[in-house]
Amino acid sequence: MALPWQVLDRVTVAGEGDLELRRRGKDDFLISIGPQILMNSKAQRSELALGRLGCSKIGQHPAPQVLVGGLGMAITLRAVLDALPASAAVTVAELNAQVYQWCLGPLAELTDHACADPRVKVQITDVAELIKTAPAGSFDAIILDLYRGPHPRTDQRNDPLYGSRAIEYYRTRLKTGGVLTVWGENPDAGFERRLRAAGFAVRCERPGKGGYRHAVWVAEKKTACKHPGNPDNN
Repeated sequence: MALPWQVLDRVTVAGEGDLELRRRGKDDFLISIGPQILMNSKAQRSELALGRLGCSKIGQHPAPQVLVGGLGMAITLRAVLDALPASAAVTVAELNAQVYQWCLGPLAELTDHACADPRVKVQITDVAELIKTAPAGSFDAIILDLYRGPHPRTDQRNDPLYGSRAIEYYRTRLKTGGVLTVWGENPDAGFERRLRAAGFAVRCERPGKGGYRHAVWVAEKKTACKHPGNPDNN
């Protein structure tokens, strides 16, 4: 018989309900918001693939700069750190300060204390706003691990994360040859089209070989874009 879940902590998120951290046994953790399960520590393959794919081409750079949007259980962050040299700098944008405290506390051993790594700086902020204010060419990789990924109902132009204006921000904030990786529940052809239109070389991977497989988009910034633009003017 499976052990019952124990609620370790709970915080109310305006408009969304209670954000909860639960545990059963030693290392089986779950994060939920309202009735929705966001992540389980026993299901890591898409998060690990997201971080690994985002950093696969920059691990040999002398001092790679990486932005991770969304902290969760820090599983993606752990994969990012494992792929990068000691000289790397990783900025994590997380909306909820309590999630950061969970990763420093009860979740820390799960990821070998990823958030305490000296390469990591966590900012409690909206990743979309952080990207807007970052200088052009700031990052070698941008990795989005957010619990709502692209989907067919995404506003094609104005969605703050997956619309064409947001994609143009990603393009300009990446260095030439930089990589954007994005987690999603399912493939979304419209999102892929928007990435290609912005000048990215794109593929969508489905990590794993069985069961439900999430989507991971890998979009590489080409050396030139046919339709460059300033998203603030579009």
